[in-house]
Amino acid sequence: MNAKVEKAGASNALDVVKLVLAGALLVAGLVAYYYFADWNGWARLGMLVVGVIAAATVGAFTGVGRSVREYITESQFELRKVVWPTMDETLRTTLVIVVVVIILSLLLGLIDLVLKWVVLDHLLKLGS
Repeated sequence: MNAKVEKAGASNALDVVKLVLAGALLVAGLVAYYYFADWNGWARLGMLVVGVIAAATVGAFTGVGRSVREYITESQFELRKVVWPTMDETLRTTLVIVVVVIILSLLLGLIDLVLKWVVLDHLLKLGS
């Protein structure tokens, strides 16, 4: 867990302006993609990608962007601590799960057949 203490709601006016600019750049990329519909598909896609990258770049320099970068950095650090299973362990676990699913499906099918036999063939014929 992170021991840093951060102020809640510590965004300033410059961050708001940057986020609005990032949103405007994103919208501009989308508008350009649809406005130039008669252009080549790759050129339109390029304009959209440039708009998204520009918006992400501007947004990265805000308080929210710094928080996201810090979160990604800490997540990568935590991922290094994970002990990943070997291929053999993964295959064995998958095989066990498949066998259990097959056994449970057969068991539930058998219960369904027994209940059908009891209800439809015996209980409903008692009233007639």
